[in-house]
Amino acid sequence: MSVSPVSSSPLPSPAVPAPTQGELLDFVRRTAADTELIASLPLDPEGRTWVRLTGPGGSEAWLIGWPPGTGTGWHDHADSVGAFLTASGELKENALAARLPTDGWRTLELTDGVDRERRLTAGQGRAFGRHHVHEVLNESPDRHAVSVHAYYPPLPRIRRYSRTGQVLRLEQVELPEDWQ
Repeated sequence: MSVSPVSSSPLPSPAVPAPTQGELLDFVRRTAADTELIASLPLDPEGRTWVRLTGPGGSEAWLIGWPPGTGTGWHDHADSVGAFLTASGELKENALAARLPTDGWRTLELTDGVDRERRLTAGQGRAFGRHHVHEVLNESPDRHAVSVHAYYPPLPRIRRYSRTGQVLRLEQVELPEDWQ
């Protein structure tokens, strides 16, 4: 499979149906199996690296390198559905198994039992729905991880959170122009 990096996501055509979560998961699975593409990602010893890819049906897609000990912090992808898969190494996902209000709050106290943890080794991934709150980590002390991600619609915003115990606090809302 050949996937070419691109500089921006084209807007989806109204004639092209929106990709489903399953189709996004199939895309990240096929892309992660492209060993030449995975090996081509430059890896930095200290910071995450990424290359934008062309995703299916106008989706936004990324190939991401994770140095040892790095992570995303708690965040969501707003109105986008998505999927990601570990291509090499191992990633840990901490997620909330509860639907949070989408707007109008700055601090929430989480109930017991909402935390979920997944360890995703090479070849393992998952799809997720809108407003999915999670963090992704490479907890390895000495090994990079590489993953493939896809989102539809292309990310309208990312909300970043801090978490202390059961308290989740909205810290920042990022827009696409913040990532360009």
